[in-house]
Amino acid sequence: MIGLGFVFDLMGLMFAAFAALSLGDRANPKRMGNTAFWGLLALSFLFGQRLGDIGNGVLVLALAGIAGCGGLGRGKPETTSSIERRLLSQQFGERLFVPALLMPVALLVGLFVLKPVMLHGTPLIDPKQATLVCLGLAALIAVIVAVILLRQPLIAPFQEGRRLIDTVGWAVMLPQMLAALGAVFALAGVGKVVGELMGGWLPEGSRLAAVCVYGLGMAGFTMMMGNAFAAFPVMTAAVALPVLVKRFGGDPAVVCSIGMLCGFCGTLMTPLAANFNLVPVRLLELEDRHAVIKAQIPTAILMLMVNIGLIYVFAFR
Repeated sequence: MIGLGFVFDLMGLMFAAFAALSLGDRANPKRMGNTAFWGLLALSFLFGQRLGDIGNGVLVLALAGIAGCGGLGRGKPETTSSIERRLLSQQFGERLFVPALLMPVALLVGLFVLKPVMLHGTPLIDPKQATLVCLGLAALIAVIVAVILLRQPLIAPFQEGRRLIDTVGWAVMLPQMLAALGAVFALAGVGKVVGELMGGWLPEGSRLAAVCVYGLGMAGFTMMMGNAFAAFPVMTAAVALPVLVKRFGGDPAVVCSIGMLCGFCGTLMTPLAANFNLVPVRLLELEDRHAVIKAQIPTAILMLMVNIGLIYVFAFR
């Protein structure tokens, strides 16, 4: 059965390739830091289950130490120049979009064709992780097609990937780290404590107030923690399940799914979501560090109000 381990192995091999290429990049004065960072990340994906909690904890501290001490730099991978890319774009034309468009198609094929397949009574793909597994397969297929269709050397995807990953830097790890932080908060009972604090002043019997607290809380906690996945277990344990679902009889699917959208509105308004809001500034070389956030705030506030209204209208039928 193909499970989540397949995706972890793909990610691990990719980061291992970035580490190896960084080691040979003498144009990067911080190449040893890059090599250590991406190498440790590869180790996490490939052997994380064998390292245990203490081993993974030490690994995370090492990653934080390298990034926090400024140990990462931008390398100079062997890639095409801007002039060469312009010529290649004229040569291949619309075929350049084939790999990107192939990914969603391959994902859907995997979900609707491969997911139901059984081999000797065992599913070919783990049903619980089918989306992630199929996404990994789709990405792999898209890369292979791109190399063949565009007649690029086999090393090209890794060099281009390293160029992008060096630009993004440590922020590429934020979603994984913050999601793990949310799980830690949930196990520590932070949601219960927040629920007790809110229960003291939440108006009794006011469904609208409870919905507003949940929606605004999801956005607010996301802004403080930098990721909606980290805020979700806290606010769901504090307000969504005990108040909106149990007390008022709300539909948990509607409450939780739209609640996540409220959290995503908070993501648009915080610099702590660096992978979303600060990395584009670096990629686009904008002068204002918070230019992306300033552009997103009006839309985020409007959508937050809409999402709160959707929970109130559709979750309590």
